[in-house]
Amino acid sequence: MRETDLYAPIKALLESQGYTVKGEIGPADIVAIRGEDPPVIVELKTAFSLSLIHQAIARQAITESVYVAVPRKAGRAALTALKNNKSLCRRLCLGLITVRLEDGHVEILCDPAPYRPRLNTRRKNRLLREFARLEGDPNTGGSTRRALVTAYRQDATKLAAYLAAQGPSKASEVAEATGIPNARNIMADDHYGWFARVERGIYTLTTDGKASLPDQP
Repeated sequence: MRETDLYAPIKALLESQGYTVKGEIGPADIVAIRGEDPPVIVELKTAFSLSLIHQAIARQAITESVYVAVPRKAGRAALTALKNNKSLCRRLCLGLITVRLEDGHVEILCDPAPYRPRLNTRRKNRLLREFARLEGDPNTGGSTRRALVTAYRQDATKLAAYLAAQGPSKASEVAEATGIPNARNIMADDHYGWFARVERGIYTLTTDGKASLPDQP
């Protein structure tokens, strides 16, 4: 695979839109001109890379209409990467073009345009709730996700400690004593394998639950 394999299909598409297209003009891989419209620049690469992004950003000093073009690959991992790279291009005000080399099919996934991020209020509120619920600062930034202490785990640990001290208890009593209103749900879901239901509304601590607590025999 070579970058030049992308040239002919993209040139044909641009020419079908009324552009005059030439390759390797100055620093640009492709330049397309149509009347008084701003020039279009397309940078070609055989794979998405930081180098490609650097080149495209540099071309934005020449024109606002800058695209990056890469081969279209198959497979779930490739589709996920393409989705993320499309998002990146939108944030950088770049266009993104893919070429299916088997038949030369060209697809413009996004055009260069000003980007305004839309805040996800639900995700923001979830982040703030987790921040407020987490006691202290038990995690070192940059740690692996598997080793993190979450507010949910802290709550589960409090419930386990209560059951270790009091024995099998009603969920309502556990919730009131620990101050954790969703105690019943945590014990019923049993995400960590720490809790077992003795009978309706009454829970006890499992062997794994006892082992999870510090200084437990």
